[in-house]
Amino acid sequence: MGDKTKTSLTILHTNDMHGRYRPITIIKGSATSQTGDPGRTWDEFEREGTAGGFAALATAVKRIRLERGPDNVLLVDGGDTFSDDLLGNLTRGEAVIRLMNSVGYQLMALGNHDYDFGSERTRELDEIANFPMRASNVIDVKTGQPFLGDPTIVFQAAGIRVGFLTLTYHNTGFTGNPKNYEGLEFKDGVEAVRQYLPELRERSDLVVVLSHLGSAMDRVLAREVPEMDIIIGAHSHDRISNERIGDVTIVQAVSDNSVLGEIEVSLHGTQITKVESRLHTLWLEEFPEDEEIVRQVAALRAPYQDTLEEVIAIAAEPIGRHYRSESPFDKLVGEIICAETGAEIAFMPGVGYGVTLHPGAITREALYTLIPHPAKLVTMQLTGDRVLEILEQCATNQAPGDPRLIVGGLVQTAGLRWIVDFAQPSGSRVSAVYVRNEALLKDKSYIIGTNTGMAGGLHRYTAFTKGQDEVVHDLQVNELVEKAFAKMGTVRSPALGDITLRGKD
Repeated sequence: MGDKTKTSLTILHTNDMHGRYRPITIIKGSATSQTGDPGRTWDEFEREGTAGGFAALATAVKRIRLERGPDNVLLVDGGDTFSDDLLGNLTRGEAVIRLMNSVGYQLMALGNHDYDFGSERTRELDEIANFPMRASNVIDVKTGQPFLGDPTIVFQAAGIRVGFLTLTYHNTGFTGNPKNYEGLEFKDGVEAVRQYLPELRERSDLVVVLSHLGSAMDRVLAREVPEMDIIIGAHSHDRISNERIGDVTIVQAVSDNSVLGEIEVSLHGTQITKVESRLHTLWLEEFPEDEEIVRQVAALRAPYQDTLEEVIAIAAEPIGRHYRSESPFDKLVGEIICAETGAEIAFMPGVGYGVTLHPGAITREALYTLIPHPAKLVTMQLTGDRVLEILEQCATNQAPGDPRLIVGGLVQTAGLRWIVDFAQPSGSRVSAVYVRNEALLKDKSYIIGTNTGMAGGLHRYTAFTKGQDEVVHDLQVNELVEKAFAKMGTVRSPALGDITLRGKD
């Protein structure tokens, strides 16, 4: 190719599928766990309808490959891809990987939920995949090398060398079952980029970082190591198009396999002349489902269809999840835990995945998009000062000052009323704490209900590990919720207003 040849490269990208392989029903406001959430930068879908899933995604990808030429198009994913859904869990991630193979993915960055079945299963899925799953900042302790192999790859596309560097979430070890990460060590992503970027830059005309750090850290990365061209983000479920920090373009394509990101790089020879990006919501009327993928989905579902489609209860109204503010679904789960155990307070972690339950039948698979993991029910005694410590840690997790320390969402509570003011100094942000309408007493012991993840110190909540009289019940929280929903018959969203947020940007 001569230096004066004008060409165009297209990079298609998705992130944070969380196992969502079929279309989802979208409502205005809180359609997914991080849309319509008043505790974070506001985002919602542009309208209501049905969108997403691999069959619609396949149509969009085929259309763009046909328009631009397949040799000029790359397709990548930013991670948190194959768990957090009932079929994904029943197949231990394989169903989603098979569908990604069919659509023609070429690279995936490992997200923090991509070790949910243990690192050995992640290794097996990497072998099933027709594309590498990598991250430069997760280290196999035995070898001292990046888990699963070389975290860089250079594609020849549109006549140029397109170099990718992959990153996982640096705080992964605080986000799940420690057994899932045995033998792995998670490192700082910025330092990993500093290590790998110079050599990758030498053998690439365009450098892309495929990052599961979250948008706050992607912006830090762009400022601290500006020698890359594009950051394709994930983890924070943000809608980002054409954001630029210096010469670095940052993008991210929401979540739940509902949006396809498209980056168009205009080139003059090997020189970048323009980078533009757009986001396509995969509305089914605009992207009719690919028949071959529809058949594949049906075949994957067939062995589990009765389990997936069994109706558990009826939703009287939308019941959704919020990640950065008081969450209807999680408060409901907390109330169920209190009713089951007699706990005065229930705690659930701030969780960033899930699709709103819509009015009408609640199937098992719909319920398990919100509570998929087999964490057991735990009760214990905690003093009031430990309860306050948990709430203060929650405030620190949300706004620690250093973006590297952000982890998890707002802790979710039942039986507890409290105010958090992020404008106050760390450690002094929580006030007006009431337990069942009585002021929290620091030296009083309270019965607490939670799950094994939080009891083990998930999201840096080490105060749980100091509880007394801990009992791990022979009952998973997701099973408890399923039974409670079935008993209710008709399920309603709980009244909110027990958690007040102040001073948040």
